[in-house]
Amino acid sequence: MKNLNLFTGLDYKKYNDEHKIHDIVGVTLEEYGEIEQKLKRPTYYSVDPTNEESYTPELDDLIRLHFLVTSRKVTTALEFGIGKSSLVLADALSKNKKLYSDVVSNFRRSNPFELHSVENNIGWIEFTKKSGKDKPDEIKKIQNFHYCPLEISDFNGRMCTYYHNIPNLSPDFIYLDGPDQYSAGGSLRGLGTNHPDRMPMAADILTFEHFLCPGTLIVLDGRTANARFLKCNLQRNWLYAHDKDLDQHFFELVEEPLGIYNSEYLEFALGSNWYKNKTKK
Repeated sequence: MKNLNLFTGLDYKKYNDEHKIHDIVGVTLEEYGEIEQKLKRPTYYSVDPTNEESYTPELDDLIRLHFLVTSRKVTTALEFGIGKSSLVLADALSKNKKLYSDVVSNFRRSNPFELHSVENNIGWIEFTKKSGKDKPDEIKKIQNFHYCPLEISDFNGRMCTYYHNIPNLSPDFIYLDGPDQYSAGGSLRGLGTNHPDRMPMAADILTFEHFLCPGTLIVLDGRTANARFLKCNLQRNWLYAHDKDLDQHFFELVEEPLGIYNSEYLEFALGSNWYKNKTKK
């Protein structure tokens, strides 16, 4: 596995003590147990079309998400699929805003400290909004929910899914945790993803890959088949890592800066030697 060194210095307990991730998602630590544990779920838990409850939060995943946003000084996050992660990402961005809003105003970042969450189920959007109704106003202002219908289509003749009405922006952090495999309308010559032995296969990122700036990070929670699909079809210089223990996939866009604005932002967010360190043998 390629080591992207994304979690250098992360101490789960210390980080959670500082940022209270468990409080953000309504978890009692005494009941939850060890925060680094991986929860074991029933075989068909994630592919049950009758499930109408949000997945129980996994603190280790959520702590890592929060850490990535704060440690990389992320300004604009795009999230596919919504839930507890939406609350955590918004909290992390709000903390970045308090620390860096004056600095980021010098860069070409037109959606600073915004979270844009894409979802094809209007019910989940309303549920997530209610879950965060007691959050401070500065958190709510960061969150932007987008209802985006989903359909079966193809990428170079290969079946996949696309959302419609994706927000038009340039994220430096993308979290791919949606859609589910049952929601897409239509079919491709009779084929669809709505079968328990199929899996999600989102292709949206491929359509705007060439507009992303160096330094962009993509995170997939599980979704190994979709990660392999992206890996086969992404065309730019992405460093890829699959951490089997975490059950997560990471794509980091490692290229020379596009120009002065991107260069200055990369130096601010990831350090002056980021590109050199990522490309050295």
